[in-house]
Amino acid sequence: MSLSYDISVFGSGSYGTALAVSLARKGLRVLLWGFVKEEVEDIKKFRENTKYLPGIKVPDSLYVTSNIEEAVSGSEVLLVVVPSMFFGSTLGSIKPFLTPKHRLVWATKGLEHGTGRLLGTVAKEVLGENIPLAIISGPTFARELASGLPTVIAVASTKADFAAELSELMCGSSFRIYTNDDFVGLQIGGAVKNVIAIGAGVSDGLGFGANARTALITRGLVELQRLGLAIGAKKETFMGMSGMGDLVLTCTDNQSRNRRLGIALGKGKTAEEAMKEIGQVAEGYYNTREVRELARRYNVSMPICDEIYALLFENKSPKDAAVDLMSRTQKSE
Repeated sequence: MSLSYDISVFGSGSYGTALAVSLARKGLRVLLWGFVKEEVEDIKKFRENTKYLPGIKVPDSLYVTSNIEEAVSGSEVLLVVVPSMFFGSTLGSIKPFLTPKHRLVWATKGLEHGTGRLLGTVAKEVLGENIPLAIISGPTFARELASGLPTVIAVASTKADFAAELSELMCGSSFRIYTNDDFVGLQIGGAVKNVIAIGAGVSDGLGFGANARTALITRGLVELQRLGLAIGAKKETFMGMSGMGDLVLTCTDNQSRNRRLGIALGKGKTAEEAMKEIGQVAEGYYNTREVRELARRYNVSMPICDEIYALLFENKSPKDAAVDLMSRTQKSE
């Protein structure tokens, strides 16, 4: 294997491009892989991702390709940043070119579509048990990261030394990464927060105000913790970057696609209309099914997620969902 790059990034959407730009700006030689050849050629030609991050210039040390063999062979560290619905298929495309020296990390937030399985489970099934795996997760908006604004996230791995390596490799003057030993917890946080963010958006779309939004975030954190603990995560993880940090960010700022989806629903638009307006994948729309499935599998009560599911897939009105949440049987906090 001829190593030409420090890291290969798979996924040329807004977040994948932002991570690649941030790492290249630090001085690393980065290879960014994109599935759509025309989009890759545009980045090469204009030295910016005109579709997803217009105005953000791509450093000279960032190279772009649509050849997946080149991307895998170019570096031992592979960073996957594709929507969760394409996670398994992307790993399947990567697998034929892997060597024993490769390590894989992903920034994808979500669960496997149709099954609700953790992405770590999918990765082990597709790639085997021997390859070191890691996840980076936390409160991150792509444009802010790509613009060099201060950003802090967490990394967890199946191998402690790989987590430390990634923290050292990726950290820069405006990008800080905390190591975490909760590989399961980081995966859960990134999936559930998207669903709660839709709920926060619905609440604001209905005009319910700051009290309701804050209550929903707080109780959403409870649901996140319940599910995580049932699966084997650590409670303290959900008070960190990939738990409370990512949840607050996604629920309160309109850069969040999931929050914008919820706002549109609260104002009476259909999910299809809202998704078309957003123009990019809102992971929470798809993850709602998987989170609900996972909660049922582990017998975990998640009433907010249940109402978002009913709103998205059972034609329940936003107002009825809100009324049903507020009229639940009284209980202690």
